[in-house]
This record gives sequence, structure tokens and C-alpha cells, in this order.
Amino acid sequence: MSSVTSPADAVIAATRHWLERAVIGLNLCPFAKSVYVKEQVRYVVSTATEAPDVLDDLERELKLLADADPAQIDTTLLIVPDALADFIDYNDLLYFAERLLGSLRLEGTLQIASFHPQYQFSGTEPDDIENYTNRAPYPILHLLREDSIARAAAAFPDAADIYERNQETMRRLGHEGWRRWMAGKGDDAEQ
Repeated sequence: MSSVTSPADAVIAATRHWLERAVIGLNLCPFAKSVYVKEQVRYVVSTATEAPDVLDDLERELKLLADADPAQIDTTLLIVPDALADFIDYNDLLYFAERLLGSLRLEGTLQIASFHPQYQFSGTEPDDIENYTNRAPYPILHLLREDSIARAAAAFPDAADIYERNQETMRRLGHEGWRRWMAGKGDDAEQ
């Protein structure tokens, strides 16, 4: 087990744990495992403390991903540990993130998925377990290639059912099951 040597290392370690246990371990995204195993996930820890600086980091990462060889970097997790702690502020930033994507003429090439420690779907209560499908240890802007999503969706026959299946997984786990699973105590849990 490697030691954590910096705050950024700790942030990446927590994010990798979430990715391994929740996203891949519970199969919340059936497309994540292949890019993870191939080490095509770029982890970037933003030092931004204000939304405009997050957008600067986002612009840089969108351009980098658009120009990168997909065999080397297929997706990027822009992790924001020191800004956007409030979900409403984070949600407001997503509007500007989408506008930035358009201004860079990257709509249809890249997309942004959202994860946050307080993630809340519209029409749900803050503590509803279904929200945990998009809860991460830090605010994260997940940058994805549209081509990769299309290929993965074509290979997964029931891609449209992922959202419903994830909600059912979370309801089956419940809050205590989620805590146990994330602590590594639920490896034998039915998925």
C-alpha cells in the first residue's frame, strides 16, 4: 500500500476509492471499468477556491482532453476539493460549464457529467438514497468523450435502463449498506 504524500494525493486516493467501490464496484457505470483498467482516466486536482478559477481549470482540461490521444486519456475527473462545497453553487457552475463547452465548440465531442458530496436529483429529498448514485467525496466535473460514450452504449444493450437500475441498487443497499460497502465491509453484498 502506497503512502499518501500530499493533499492532492489524498484527494486522488479518496476519489479512486469512490471510483473503485461505488462506480465500478456497484456497477453504477458499466462503462467505467474498461477505461479504469486501461489506466485511461486522468485525475486532476484543482487548487481553485472560487468558481471563476474552477472554470479556468475546466477550460484547460477540456482542451487537453480534446487534443489527447484517446488511447492515453479517454476521460478526465476534474476534482475540486476547495470550492463549490455547496451543491447549489456547484449546480450553478454547471450552467457556465456547459456554456464553456459550447464556446470551445466541443459540444458533440465532449460532455460533462456531475458528481458532488451533496448531489440531489430534482424531485428528491436531500437524504434520499437514490442521490448517492452521483455522490462523490468531492465536487467532480467528469469530462467524457462523446465517441467513447456512443461505443460503450452500443456495447451495453440496456444503456437506457442504467439510471433505474442504479436507483434500485441504492434502494436495496440503503444508507447503512452504502456506508458498509464504501468502508469495504460489504464485498459479499448482492449487487
